[in-house]
Amino acid sequence: MTVGRRLREERESLGLTQTALAGLAGVAKNTQLLYETDQRSPKADYLVALDGAGVDTHYVLTGRRQVAFSQLQDVESRPDQVEQQQGGFSLNSDISTADTSGLCALPMYDIEAAAGDGRALEAEEIETTLYFPSEQLAAQGLDPDHVVGVKVRGDSMETTLTDGDWVLIDRKDRPDRPEGGFLLLVEGERRIKRVQRVAGGAWVLISDNSHYQAEMIPPEKVGNVSVLGRCVVRIGRIS
Repeated sequence: MTVGRRLREERESLGLTQTALAGLAGVAKNTQLLYETDQRSPKADYLVALDGAGVDTHYVLTGRRQVAFSQLQDVESRPDQVEQQQGGFSLNSDISTADTSGLCALPMYDIEAAAGDGRALEAEEIETTLYFPSEQLAAQGLDPDHVVGVKVRGDSMETTLTDGDWVLIDRKDRPDRPEGGFLLLVEGERRIKRVQRVAGGAWVLISDNSHYQAEMIPPEKVGNVSVLGRCVVRIGRIS
């Protein structure tokens, strides 16, 4: 059975029309049709949205069902409830041998919870891990070894990014003369801002929310701002 046919099977099991599922995932009905007829491969952000809507995306991708990652975490942290929750499921090879072929694990960090002033993300605690199809990341020119996720905090980037959204950061894309949306380190604080260079070598850090004023970084202080990576994929709730 193909990815498209399994996707259709999952949609029908949830009692959703193509229009309804497309709306949950933030795509057009025609795009949903192309996915279900295998004329186009589903993208990573689409699959993440479906996962949040209750679709078994691991089954869609691989044809094999398994306990969801979040369920395994709950089971692992509350072993006394294993029998009740999983109907006899026991913690052994089911976790360690879960088939993730074709998927890559990306660490997700809460940048507000980070305790280290200016230290590398790798030194921070991983809040969760999300799995993405390797081929979809490659299609977007992303190297999984250089991609991490960070949680958006605050409303300064609304409506592009909302508090609680996740953003994938391409740490390989760290230009000396940035233009666009980046994760920055400014005076020991990590911020997601839109960067614009102006005449004379100054940078302007722009918030998409018009209630926040742009911040000018003069040329002599540009060296105090570190570009940690470009914002490439948003993962958030569809309103």
